[in-house]
Amino acid sequence: MKKSLVIGANGQIGSDLVLGLANRVGTENVIATDVKPGNHGEVIFELLDILDAEKLKEIIEKYNVGTVYLLAALLSATAEQKPMAAWKLNMDGLLNVLELAKEGAIDKVFWPSSIAVFGPTTPRDNTPQTTIMEPTTVYGISKLAGERWCEYYFNKYGVDVRSIRYPGLISYKAEPGGGTTDYAVAIYYKALQEGKYECYLEENTYLPMMYMEDAIKATIDLMHADKEKIKIRSSYNLAGISFSPIEISEEIKKHISDFSISYAPDFRQEIANSWPKSIDDKRAQEDWGWKNSYELNSMTSEMLEGLKSKLNITDSN
Repeated sequence: MKKSLVIGANGQIGSDLVLGLANRVGTENVIATDVKPGNHGEVIFELLDILDAEKLKEIIEKYNVGTVYLLAALLSATAEQKPMAAWKLNMDGLLNVLELAKEGAIDKVFWPSSIAVFGPTTPRDNTPQTTIMEPTTVYGISKLAGERWCEYYFNKYGVDVRSIRYPGLISYKAEPGGGTTDYAVAIYYKALQEGKYECYLEENTYLPMMYMEDAIKATIDLMHADKEKIKIRSSYNLAGISFSPIEISEEIKKHISDFSISYAPDFRQEIANSWPKSIDDKRAQEDWGWKNSYELNSMTSEMLEGLKSKLNITDSN
């Protein structure tokens, strides 16, 4: 059996994806890589800078890799501070993988896009699969360019590349990673540790979100779907839950009665204002059977319980 390689395994998505893949295909069939050392249990780990094309090829050949999950990237808020580094990592990393797939060294490629591909001119409510895409952030520009490259390599060279436009992702297993939607992770940490949170977005800022369990299931399901079912080779819209900071804080108060939230919007507010409020993902539902499982209440319960265990907190009040 050919193995699955996760690049960027120490990140927010990568940490959970390695575990999800190990459960699905077996620990011995997953290889985790990152630029820094990481602990992924019994899964084999290798140091890898995705910009090092030769080392990438060496690892693929060494472990008989068939599927690559390319997660290494600089996220939205971080990319705004380091635009050239973000462009280089996000673009050259993707092209290194696509070139190896074009040469036949890889059978399938997963590359994540994002709601950041949309912009202020995009319809913000129930954003369609195909619509105006004029991103105003470095991250969004790189993801839109990446979508076009993915579709190009599929049409021109037959590369089996598949992609999802992730909404904001929420997980207790990894620290917030520099994304605009990461307030929805940090708020749970602060609720348990300090009983309060200062949010960098306005209270009624609605953004599409998804609990990580749903995102991992969607990713693995997409990659295991029959090739004929994958009709979109740029990237699929994916929806989970849309909520605002005030709504998530009210849900937390059901568990931590004295929790309080305050607001100090910063540059991330402008980024959030350029993104959709909700997503239309009918194509993902129709093509490969996508359906989310978690809502705000069930996600909040799991986040708080997971973080209590992780942070060794016995009583949140």
